[in-house]
Amino acid sequence: MQYTNPILSGFHPDPSMCRVGDDFYLVTSTFEYFPGLPVYHSTDLVTWEQIGHVLTRDSQVKLPKGAPNCLGIYAPTIRYHEGVYYCVVTNVAPPENINFFVTATDPAGEWSEPIRLPFGGIDPSLFFDDDGRVYYTGTDSGVFICEINIETGEAIGEKNYAWYGTGANNPEGPHLYKINGYYYLLIAEGGTELGHMSTIARSKNVFGPYEACPHNPILTNRGTELPIKAIGHADLFTDANDNWWAVCLGIRPLSYPFRHNMGRETMLVPVEWENGWPVCGNNSRVEEKISVDRVVASQTNSDMIINEDVNNSADNGTSDGAAVSVKQWHYIAGSDVTDKFNTTTLHPSWNYIYNPTGNLVEPTKDGVLLHGNEYALNEDESKALICRRQEHFDFSATVKLSLQNCTDDGETGISIYMNPRHHYEAALTFIDGMCSIILKRQIGSLKAVEKIIPCADNTVTLRLEGSKESYRFSYSVNGEDFELIGEGEAHYLTTEVGGCFTGNYIALYAAKFAEARVETFEYKKK
Repeated sequence: MQYTNPILSGFHPDPSMCRVGDDFYLVTSTFEYFPGLPVYHSTDLVTWEQIGHVLTRDSQVKLPKGAPNCLGIYAPTIRYHEGVYYCVVTNVAPPENINFFVTATDPAGEWSEPIRLPFGGIDPSLFFDDDGRVYYTGTDSGVFICEINIETGEAIGEKNYAWYGTGANNPEGPHLYKINGYYYLLIAEGGTELGHMSTIARSKNVFGPYEACPHNPILTNRGTELPIKAIGHADLFTDANDNWWAVCLGIRPLSYPFRHNMGRETMLVPVEWENGWPVCGNNSRVEEKISVDRVVASQTNSDMIINEDVNNSADNGTSDGAAVSVKQWHYIAGSDVTDKFNTTTLHPSWNYIYNPTGNLVEPTKDGVLLHGNEYALNEDESKALICRRQEHFDFSATVKLSLQNCTDDGETGISIYMNPRHHYEAALTFIDGMCSIILKRQIGSLKAVEKIIPCADNTVTLRLEGSKESYRFSYSVNGEDFELIGEGEAHYLTTEVGGCFTGNYIALYAAKFAEARVETFEYKKK
């Protein structure tokens, strides 16, 4: 059978996987976005449903503000042991990095309050040995291993620096496994750019010394003409038939010179074992189209309607119109989707920037109310904003919204958003007492209002269309006939131009004390 990489498109870096029976659970990094750490579920490894988040409460995490896309929640690891799911992660929050883990008995439910760990550095992982001991692996000046008390998080003994990699820069992202009597230490090296790779070493003793694999790196696309680049940061696992696999991150550049705008995405490769070492993908390469002789279901992304009126769901098991049904929340990542915003809870595919404050975003059964505060879109603060990942190069995102109250510099609209200093948007505002549609762009310190169109109605439908070349904005007053507002080049909203570790988001917002109502949202891949 054949499947296509990425298996999770758009911003899904640093994937980690665990399997329980026939069920696979996957988490990825989220940096400054809240809720943190999306949880995805699959039974076939290629069709993924988002079932929730790990970090959903202020008491679990406080996201730091600062350098765009460079702080916050890094590189989680998810593991399952004796009926409990564990997720360990770093919050990069200067002046110190905070490592902690949370637990759950249902990965789709609420996760515990954090248990803080006594280690700095980044990229933590947990390993449950068959003798009952639990080990923490992490990265600071090298990759280290330390036994811990899994009930309290306390260290047992000293940190042991186990391996410094093969000599490439930034050895990080360690995961520890025990296979056929050997401890295997899998790490990332080469930085998370085009030289990225995964390497592995093994030892009979958990603390080492570790012997490097003779055919390292076991995963990399560096120096090739393959369309997927920057392969690395992998996690190994088995399916129910004892077949080995790996998930890893990679990027799909827009063009040459290589620039990417959707962030690092999640890839899947089959793994074979030869002479006690893993052979991943096509001789360490990750390809877009992969054929396997294993049972892997076809990728099918069906259209979805989320936040549908639960009274119209035949299987919701309730009649009060307030409960959330399984059918209502079902969403396969990468699908076309329509959100009618008629429940009092946002679907988990929506995010905020930083921990939400006050009542800036108010989901109701009659749309989402956005209560703009004093901040503009280009300020590094919590704002009246909800956003979801750009998942395809070619897409359209259409929103119907109304500007209900506005100060002189207030606005509401739709943005393609990378960070506070790099974004384009079409918005409704008032200029000289007249409702107007504006097109704005900001690229670093360069910013401008590029178009002003008088509009007789304060309710409009705005459309954002993406391609590898550009982002185009248009509007409609009747919801059917669209007129072009303007466009901006896609390559200016890329990590290589002005970003760090995340990809682009599609954001709906209200700024500078504007009051707005979002009625519907539709996302379609082209």
